[in-house]
Amino acid sequence: MDPVLEAKGISKRFPGVLALDGVSLALHPGEVHALVGENGAGKSTLIKVFTGVYAPDGGELSFQGRPAAFGTPLEAQRAGISTIYQEVNLVPMMSVARNLLLGREPRGRLGVIDAAVMNGEAERILAGYGVETDVRRPLRTLGVGAQQMVALARAVSVDARVVIMDEPTSSLEPREVATLFEVIRRLRAAGIAVMYVSHRLDELYQVCDRVTVLRDGRVAHTGPLAGLERLTLISLMLGRELDEVRSRGLTSFTRRRAGAGTPEPGTERAPEPRMERAAEPGTERVAEPGMERVNGQAPVVEARGLTRRHVLRGVDVTVRPGEVVGLGGLLGAGRTETAKAIVGALPLDGGRVLVAGLPLRGGSTAAAIRAGVSLLPEDRKAEGIVPTLSVRENIALAALPALARAGVVSEARIDRVVEIFMRRLRIKAASPHQLVSELSGGNQQKVLLARWLAVRPKALLLDEPTRGIDVGAKAEVQALIDELAAEGLGVLLISSDLEELVEGADRILVLRDGAVAGELSGDEVTEEKIMATIAEQPPEQEQPPERGRPGEPSRQGARPQVGERSHE
Repeated sequence: MDPVLEAKGISKRFPGVLALDGVSLALHPGEVHALVGENGAGKSTLIKVFTGVYAPDGGELSFQGRPAAFGTPLEAQRAGISTIYQEVNLVPMMSVARNLLLGREPRGRLGVIDAAVMNGEAERILAGYGVETDVRRPLRTLGVGAQQMVALARAVSVDARVVIMDEPTSSLEPREVATLFEVIRRLRAAGIAVMYVSHRLDELYQVCDRVTVLRDGRVAHTGPLAGLERLTLISLMLGRELDEVRSRGLTSFTRRRAGAGTPEPGTERAPEPRMERAAEPGTERVAEPGMERVNGQAPVVEARGLTRRHVLRGVDVTVRPGEVVGLGGLLGAGRTETAKAIVGALPLDGGRVLVAGLPLRGGSTAAAIRAGVSLLPEDRKAEGIVPTLSVRENIALAALPALARAGVVSEARIDRVVEIFMRRLRIKAASPHQLVSELSGGNQQKVLLARWLAVRPKALLLDEPTRGIDVGAKAEVQALIDELAAEGLGVLLISSDLEELVEGADRILVLRDGAVAGELSGDEVTEEKIMATIAEQPPEQEQPPERGRPGEPSRQGARPQVGERSHE
């Protein structure tokens, strides 16, 4: 069967970077084709060439057997190529119905939009995707998962011949993922070609027929996915020998809970020089009595009785120097909220936070940063990077006060700090002056890490630090967490990946319904024990069964799903 969309020898160059180097790929009708590779391998660039965002510098495209050159995404969409992006690209202030049928609204006499017909059609379409909502309400009032399902429904309902899905499940709950997979199967049965881009290998093996691996802008492998061992796929993505991947495993944590801040024998790293953090004038205070010490070390961060109505119920968290404390739980359990409360980003009804034995005063993120506690947020797009600024400016942003003398910022000091962290974190960019929005997701995450390391924190709170980045970048971040803990930094690690929690944390706090359901350490730190703690019936049912977000059915009675995303 002839391809419906084909790239032949496609090349695309940006200043200082060859993003695509002779890439060839064919999508066939009724086929689900996986596109994988590390961040920066060229996946997003290839998608943008297919959809008319970029014009290729070399090679040619063909669509339904004829040469194609799409000047804009609208041209590609009208030809029959629809795209679902990782970030919902709809209009939040418009109604759900208008977003679903934007540009295709039914019109009555005199060309006026027939709202009744439009709303009825929108309800009918969304019902097939498990979304039941008032389609007249603004899209922004729906949960992120429901918004993503609206984007999916819109892409599929435009009579597409090719549907490109870029990390479509990154914001979805398990129930919605199941719906998505059913839609993909319907597309396959209808003879529609699907390109599926994801870092989640489990998903690829569930729905994809073939796979193309990109590495450094080139095709490293194309072939059937069935029969291709997962470790082989990872080795192709990383460009490493299979035996090396087998020996190192799927995470790059090496400490294996050998003791807080103490690497296992043979894994010790020589710490890089660190600038000591001087106390700010006026902040010298005597640590409170009663601070718990373990092996002579007082906690670097201690949260006592964090309480916020309907969100947190007396949460206690302690992180010591050189310790990685994991935070696990389900959707709405309070993981993200706990981290935000510690750094003053979530107002509290009760409780307090101490840093190195001193009460954290001020109740703001600025006060937390000054005290030595930084948070890497879960949503790097909305709460992390500043897309209109350069890599250099993003890294230096939080450290500017420390880099100034008499209110004047030293450009030379900024350059030195940026150069150090770009080298240490191996940030791939054409130059420090490149816009951070042009970097891959993994490199954007490294830029955020560099920003917070540049302020020399005592404790670093990491909320889903490896979500949505490729296996290579994930391994580098995990290894970096080990390094930082070995150097004495206290780390709070929030992750939906149970393997990451088990292999990376010295001990784990499991949250349920905004309270600590249990603490695991030593031999108790296993995936099975985490799930058992989550599923354990609490002695009192103080909270009513969880309701779905607006536009989503109730989750009452649903089977608990580990690793669901918190949007609270």
